Amino acid sequence: MKKNKRAGLLLSALMLLGAVVGCGKEAAPASAPAAPAAETKPAEKPPELKTVRFSEVIRSIFYAPHYIAMEKGFFKEAGINIDMNTAQGSDKGAAALLAGVADISLVGPETAIYIFNQKGDKKLKIFHQLTFKDGSFLLSRNKMDTFKWSDLAGKSVIGWRPGSAPQMVLNSKLLQEKVANADIVTNIASTAMAGAFTSGKGDFIQVFEPIASTLEKEGKAYYVASMGDGFGQFPETSYVATEDYLKNNAETVQKFSDALVKATKWLDTASKDEIAAALAPYFEGTPKDIIIQSVDRYKKQGTWNANPELTAVQFDTLQHVLIENGVLKEEQKVKMEDVVDMTFAKKAVK
Repeated sequence: MKKNKRAGLLLSALMLLGAVVGCGKEAAPASAPAAPAAETKPAEKPPELKTVRFSEVIRSIFYAPHYIAMEKGFFKEAGINIDMNTAQGSDKGAAALLAGVADISLVGPETAIYIFNQKGDKKLKIFHQLTFKDGSFLLSRNKMDTFKWSDLAGKSVIGWRPGSAPQMVLNSKLLQEKVANADIVTNIASTAMAGAFTSGKGDFIQVFEPIASTLEKEGKAYYVASMGDGFGQFPETSYVATEDYLKNNAETVQKFSDALVKATKWLDTASKDEIAAALAPYFEGTPKDIIIQSVDRYKKQGTWNANPELTAVQFDTLQHVLIENGVLKEEQKVKMEDVVDMTFAKKAVK
């Protein structure tokens, strides 16, 4: 009897000890399921860029905002890849659009007027104005303490091909100043003009940057005048596309215009060193100081405007110059809306 009582007390003690231990820590299940492995998401592909086949009229720092939009990634941020080539002439840039081998060309806006008057199947439209002054500079073979436009009388000037914007601006300026007997040489290719001058041809030369500053630095020419300052407001270079391309690719064109406005604003606020670094890849072999001087000259004459809208006044000036130079007849003047669509430029500013 006592043995049974002792056994019962021992059993009760063991049960009480087990309860105390159990309250201290909860035992893990004998076979707890393993935690599920973290799911791995497939790597997201970067958005595909839309390629725009782009044709520039010539390579010049005159078009700095475009190169900056490329180099600073503003086009890529907008989902655009620029496939660029240099046409060496507005006529060639316009022909590339009509042939369908370019989507957008940077050319003289007069090309849109010429094509419209041809009454062909395709029309070109100006949708973004890049430059608001002529971009050429007049240099002399001999140093001149003072310069007057009348100094060109009886002298030879290596200029641009007939019908090109710089050639017409120079001719109109000479007409304004009543300068007679100036011999303007217009049959030398743009790529050969500087070479012809340094080899002894011409008393003066009309060139864009960075060629103007390069000739000065080499001591082969002397700066005498800015055609942009001398002539005043003139819509020299515009972005142009076919009417069909603008209609079928409106979103891309808008992003293109937006990127250019962003680049123009960046150019206005960036340091000289930053600007030179951004432009250097497009002007290989051109010293930094030449790039800086070129940009400064274009800035001082008000070449670029953060508002890329071509105005009615500027368009009237363009047609007046064309008529004055005999490449457009009075009865061939066109309505602005026939060759201009500033919808994209207006939205880009907003």
